[in-house]
Amino acid sequence: MQLLHILDKWTKLLEESKQVDVIYTDFEKAFDKVPHKRLLSKLRSYGVREDLIKWIKGFLVHRWHQVRVNSEYSSFMPVTSSIPQGSVLGPLLFAIYINDLPMYVKNFADCSQFADDAKLSRYVSNQEDSANLQKGFCALKE
Repeated sequence: MQLLHILDKWTKLLEESKQVDVIYTDFEKAFDKVPHKRLLSKLRSYGVREDLIKWIKGFLVHRWHQVRVNSEYSSFMPVTSSIPQGSVLGPLLFAIYINDLPMYVKNFADCSQFADDAKLSRYVSNQEDSANLQKGFCALKE
C-alpha cells in the first residue's frame, strides 16, 4: 500500500508538470546493525509490557558467532546487535526500531518506508526545496 500511495502522489505532481526529487535508500546490513539495548529501550518507550520485553530479550541475546576462513576458526564472540533473519519476529522488530524515522525528516521531506528501504521525496520548485531535501537526507544519516 505504501508504494501505491507514494506513486499516486508522485504521478499527480508529474501530471501537473511539477518536479519531484527522490532519494532512495537501502540500509546496508540493516538487520545486523540493530543494537539490542536500544531496541529494548524503544519497546519500553512504546509501552510494551515488561514480560513481553523479557521474552524478546531472550530471543535476541545469548547468541554467539564465530568466523571460519579456509580451515581456521575464530573464537566465539557474543552477538550484541542484530535481529535474527529468516524469523517471523525479525521484520516486525526492525520496523519498530525504525518506526520514528519519518519524525526526523518530516520538516524537510516526505518519508516512505518498507522493511530496510526508505524513500525521501519532495516537490521541488526552487533551490530551497532542493536544500531541504538534502537536509532531510542528512537528518536520516544521523
